Amino acid sequence: MSNVTTLLDAKSVPEAKAALVCPSRDKFYSFKELRAEMNRIGHGLSCLGIGKGDRVCIYLDSSPEYLISYFAIWRIGAVAVPTNSVYQAEELHHAVSDAGARVIITDTRGMNVVYEVRKKAALLENVICVTDEGTDLGPGVVAWGSFPPAPDSMRAANCAFDDLCHIQYTAGTTGKPKGAMLSHGNWMTALDAEREALRLRPDDVYLGIYPMGHVGLSWGLAVLRAGGTFVMMERFNAHEYLHLAEKFKVTVLAGMPPVIHTLTHSDPGTESFLSTARVIISGGGQLLPSVWEAFDKRYHIPVANSYGLSETIVIGSGTTTLPEYPALTRNYQSVGVAVGYTEVRIVDVDDPEKELPHKQTGEIALRGPSVAHGYWNLPEATAAVFRKDGWFLTGDIGYMDEEGVLYITDRKKDMIIMSGWKIYPTEVENVIVQHPAVADVAVFGVPDERKGESPVAAVVLKAGATLSEPEFESFCRLHLAGYKVPRKLIIVDELPRVHGWKLLRRTLREKFSRITAGS
Repeated sequence: MSNVTTLLDAKSVPEAKAALVCPSRDKFYSFKELRAEMNRIGHGLSCLGIGKGDRVCIYLDSSPEYLISYFAIWRIGAVAVPTNSVYQAEELHHAVSDAGARVIITDTRGMNVVYEVRKKAALLENVICVTDEGTDLGPGVVAWGSFPPAPDSMRAANCAFDDLCHIQYTAGTTGKPKGAMLSHGNWMTALDAEREALRLRPDDVYLGIYPMGHVGLSWGLAVLRAGGTFVMMERFNAHEYLHLAEKFKVTVLAGMPPVIHTLTHSDPGTESFLSTARVIISGGGQLLPSVWEAFDKRYHIPVANSYGLSETIVIGSGTTTLPEYPALTRNYQSVGVAVGYTEVRIVDVDDPEKELPHKQTGEIALRGPSVAHGYWNLPEATAAVFRKDGWFLTGDIGYMDEEGVLYITDRKKDMIIMSGWKIYPTEVENVIVQHPAVADVAVFGVPDERKGESPVAAVVLKAGATLSEPEFESFCRLHLAGYKVPRKLIIVDELPRVHGWKLLRRTLREKFSRITAGS
C-alpha cells in the first residue's frame, strides 16, 4: 500500500531545511512546516466529510496554497482536480461537474466565478477560501485559516498503488477537456523517473515556473522527493527569473521553448546569473533546433528536452535527453530516450497493432507505470487510446533511430501547444461561432519562435457583417481563458473543406504559416 505524500515524511531530510520558497512573499516553508500545513488542511477536509475517493477541485493561481492543497487532498486519500485561475465559469463548471467535486478550494479573486459555478454544480457542497480565520464569507464557505492544527497522530491514508489521486483535465477529441485518471502509483513512479533523469540530489535547488494546475508541477515534486529545495515563480518574468537563479544559486532550471528563446536573445552578461545551473528542462512544445543550438553554444547548460503528456505525468512514462549524454541531442533535434520504466514504440497510424521499424514514421506509443488509468467517465475515449496490453497511443507522430532515440515530427491531432498550454481548436471554435457576425470559423496553430505555436482564427463573416480585431478579442476573452484566445483574426471568403464538410486545418496552416501571430 502507498501514498505519494509520504515523500514529505522522509526521515533522511533535515526538518528545518527549506522545502518550498515563495520569493514574492519573502516566505519559505521547511519540510516540517510544509508537512504540518498539509496535515492541517487535510484534517480540515476530513472534518467537512471528505474522504477516500472524494473529488476536490483546486481553483487558484500558482501559490504555496496550491501545492499544499494537492498534498492535503492526497494525504487523506481524496482525489485532486486541478484547474487554473484563468478559467472562466463555463470552463470551471465543466471540470467541477464532470468530476463530481464536492469541495472547491479558491481565493477571494476566484470567488465570483465560483459563485456562478455553485449555482449549477449540484454535488458541490463547500468552498474553502484562502483567507484568514474570522473572515465572513457567507454560507458554505470556509476560511483556509480557520482550520486548526491536525492531531499529532495524523498519518497518510492507506492507499493502494492503483488508487486514484488526481484527475487531470486535458484537451480531447470531443472538444471538451477529458479527465486523465492518475493514481498514487502513477505519481510515485513519475517522481522517481524525473529524479533519475535529472540526477536530482539533496543539494539541488529548482526554479519552477510551470503552472501548478499542470502535471509540469511534477518536476518540483521530484526535487522535494530528492530532498532538494523548490523555489517557485507564479509566472515567468525574465528579469525576476535571472535574479532568483542567482540569489538562490539554482542548479535546476524549469524552462520551455519561449524561456530558452528569451535567454538566448538576452543581453550580454546574462550568463553570470545562471552560473550555478547544471541543467535546464524544456518541454510542452517544439524547441526549434536553431534556438537550442544557440542556447547551448552560449550558456553551455545541458537541455533536458523532454517528451510526455498529461496522461503520462510528463516523463513518468516518457523520454528526455540526459545531461551527461550530450550526444542524445542528435543535432539539436531529438527528445531523447525512455527513462524510468518507460517503453516506447512506433506504430502504424491506421493499425496500432503493427509496430514499425526504426526510422519509419508513425504514431508514438508509450507504456509504463505512470500511464493514466484512462479518462474519467469516458469508456469509449479510453478504449480508443489506452490499449489492453498497456500501450497508450499518444496521437503524436515521430520515429526512432537504431539506438532508441525518439524524434517528434508532427501531431495526428489538431491540438495547438503554446508555451506548454494545450489548446483544442473545436472548443475555441464553438465559442467564436456564437458571435452574431460569424458564419464559419476554423482555429489552427501557426509557428511562433518564442511560444512554439500560437492560435489564430480564420473567420467567414455573415453577409453584410463586419468584425474588428479588438471586438473579436474582447468577445473571446469574455468566454475563454486568455491563453486560448486566438492571437490573430483572418477574414476569409470560405474555409477549405472536403466535400463541403470536413475542415482541412492543415491547408490553413500551410497557407498562413508565415503569418505573424503577435503576442
